[in-house]
Amino acid sequence: MTRRVAVTGIGVVAPGGIGIKDFWELLVDGRTATRQISLFDAAPFRSRIAAECDFDPVAEGLTEAEVYRLDRHIQLGIVAAREAVEDAGLAAGATDGWRTGVVMGTAVGSTTRLEDEYVVVSGAGREWVVDADNPHPYLYHALVPSTLASEVAGDNAAHGPVMTVSNGCTSGLDAVGYGFQLIEDGQADVVIAGAADAPISPITVACFDAIHATSTRNDDPAHASRPFDADRDGFVLGEGAAVLILEELQHARRRGAQVYCELGGFATFGNAYHMTGLTTEGVEMAAAITSALDQAHANPDEVDYVNAHGSSTRQNDRHETAAVKRSLGDHAYRTAMSSIKSMVGHSLGGIGSIELVACVLAMENGVIPPTANYETRDPECDLDYVPREARPARLDLVVSVGSGFGGFQSAVVLDGAGRRAR
Repeated sequence: MTRRVAVTGIGVVAPGGIGIKDFWELLVDGRTATRQISLFDAAPFRSRIAAECDFDPVAEGLTEAEVYRLDRHIQLGIVAAREAVEDAGLAAGATDGWRTGVVMGTAVGSTTRLEDEYVVVSGAGREWVVDADNPHPYLYHALVPSTLASEVAGDNAAHGPVMTVSNGCTSGLDAVGYGFQLIEDGQADVVIAGAADAPISPITVACFDAIHATSTRNDDPAHASRPFDADRDGFVLGEGAAVLILEELQHARRRGAQVYCELGGFATFGNAYHMTGLTTEGVEMAAAITSALDQAHANPDEVDYVNAHGSSTRQNDRHETAAVKRSLGDHAYRTAMSSIKSMVGHSLGGIGSIELVACVLAMENGVIPPTANYETRDPECDLDYVPREARPARLDLVVSVGSGFGGFQSAVVLDGAGRRAR
């Protein structure tokens, strides 16, 4: 018998919205959280805008010791996980720690601390031989990407499988997908799954400057992220974290937990094509959508909404549009599709989980978040991108997709109608 997987809790730390309530209000209002970079002096860079979190770790419940020990992305992840655990009603001892797993994703890990510490030990880059006596005592923790998952597990006394996923920009989707599979396979009854990234640092901005991937609308940051719009000129970097509590359905019912929806399917494919480039056909993303729908026992014409990767680059937007057409057929033209990156930027590995939380809230509230800043139609992108204003809609089946540097193409299906029981 197939083990069904429910979503019983969610938590989020995002630009413009820390916590579920503020995050959802931002999306429904169609407000953007993109602005001039304030975390460092961005004056020398080509792109000087980002979507930053107004995040005070102590105000959000972290101790001074935790702030000292942990990189910013781990701080974001722990706060999101705590909200999700509370939302799910999983107080200490509420479930068996040996049957509780953790899967967390991150694309660039502790980039911020690693860069800051390199500046310290190299005399701001002047010295070839670094000073080994001066680095932060927790520098090793910043080096290994597994620290995020380890810290979330320790914070929740989770003794089951603990995994780190670092698949670039699909890390947040893939972490939730692998958590889904752990429960399906019987290795856990509860999985704390999500992702976090805090990549707004000089080295990251310089990397994207080098390949001209980010927007240069420095004088108008609020309108810089323009997915599917003919006048887009690149994505806007962001940061943030989100966590979903995944739970075997009968386990959730026995303890009287709320069930937002079920996770119906997950699939990921690689395009084996190019580190940053995409073909126009969208074959691999289409395969991921089709496979995830098959797992959910759902037909393409049952999809009510596609949460787009929508990075605001021409190659992604046309690739993704083609993938949705290929997988949904004529129904693609009747399916609403939007990108919240227009409002919260692109937080690399973190964004996939942030988008899944947005999908859960969209299903719960019967509202589709808009694609902010969509003004000018692109002939290569001819689907319904829900321009500028949120739209009321009944959402029983939602697909969230992601595309990552390295060729990763992933899809997750959220199901409010229990199709896997068929």
